[in-house]
Amino acid sequence: MKFINTIKNIWKIEELKNRILVTLGLLLVYRFGAQVVLPGIDAAQLSNLASQTDSGLLGLLNAFTGGAFSNASVFALGIMPYISASIVVQLMGIAIPYLQKLQKEGESGRKKINQITRWLTIAITLVQGPGYIYNLFATLPGEAFMLGDNITFVVSSVIILTTGTIFAMWLGEKITDKGIGNGISLLIMVGIIATLPQAFIQEFASRVFESNGGLVMILIELVIWFAIIMASVMLVMAVRQIPVQYARRSASGGYEKNVFGSRQYIPLKLNASGVMPIIFAQAIMFIPVAVAGLSDSDTAQGVTAAFQNIFGFWYNLVFAILIIIFTYFYTAITVPTNKMADDLKRSGGFIPGIRPGTETAEYLDRIMSQITLPGSIFLALIAVFPAIVFSLLGVQQSWALFFGGTSLLIMVGVAIDTMQQVNSYLLNRHYDGLMKTGKNRKAVA
Repeated sequence: MKFINTIKNIWKIEELKNRILVTLGLLLVYRFGAQVVLPGIDAAQLSNLASQTDSGLLGLLNAFTGGAFSNASVFALGIMPYISASIVVQLMGIAIPYLQKLQKEGESGRKKINQITRWLTIAITLVQGPGYIYNLFATLPGEAFMLGDNITFVVSSVIILTTGTIFAMWLGEKITDKGIGNGISLLIMVGIIATLPQAFIQEFASRVFESNGGLVMILIELVIWFAIIMASVMLVMAVRQIPVQYARRSASGGYEKNVFGSRQYIPLKLNASGVMPIIFAQAIMFIPVAVAGLSDSDTAQGVTAAFQNIFGFWYNLVFAILIIIFTYFYTAITVPTNKMADDLKRSGGFIPGIRPGTETAEYLDRIMSQITLPGSIFLALIAVFPAIVFSLLGVQQSWALFFGGTSLLIMVGVAIDTMQQVNSYLLNRHYDGLMKTGKNRKAVA
């Protein structure tokens, strides 16, 4: 009943209702575009491409695009070039003074950075587009290309793929502005969820109809899946609270000696880097395959085979180590302990027992290092958990991907962020929002 009442309350808030409808409508447009095949390609001949993306690294790319990659869709590259451009701009902001200056300019600087990211997205798409088209040439039979595999088809298809990525980027930005939640993240999440029913149906058919464990194994898998989702939620939500004391201001504007105000807390997240370490690590994992592909030696072929098998031991060992390293790296550049200490000092706050300034910065940095270690290990375990369930339980590869890794963490993180935004609307119109007690306010006109 409480859930039904919450839905009713959401529907009563006109602005929230309109934002949800806009979000659902734009997501529907994105999913429709993922089914539109590139002009000149026979959709009936795409079975070879679908089988190529059933597993491995291409399977991950296909999952992030919601099957558009295997459909040779106008959205085949999805929103991933924009994600890559955002990561590059963010990393360049560490070393390039101009980008550092823009980051400090507030809203105007953010708009300029967004414009740089858009142009870089187009550049990345123009590089990835031809690679995708030539992969189609190598994978699909000749009769799949109704207009031939000439340069005209390549140029027109690259232009369409670039336009599709720009349109997907525009949809994400419109969802953020006019809808609810982060648009880009929602597009990725919807693409991942789109492949979930098919993956579960394949697993169900394998267990039940092929006498491979039956309904008991399905039940065990669902229990494990629920447990790993709860673990991912805890990883996303876990924080270490650092107590902060503020001196009480006097009537003259100064601070009264030996008189303290209310105690507050600095929340330091256990996983401050989110899914970025996994994304960085997966990008690095493409490099050994690309380098080894340049040689025909037995060693190179062995490296290629090892790093193309995303459920193999060596792939996941290197993957986990890279995640731990990148977690420390990304946390160090995104959690500015020196700035936090300076802001705390200027506002008259201090951590009990720690001197303001440099000592506070060192203390915060030490705490972040201590909580980042278990956070990074936990993140690495969740990232490699699909390989564990695949090896121990014999789960189908497509279904195993939902037991951890980037897919699950993105779904959990985006769902929590969207629910928090919905909750904030409810709290503005109700005393308790989604809490169990309290009385509703009268609606404000």
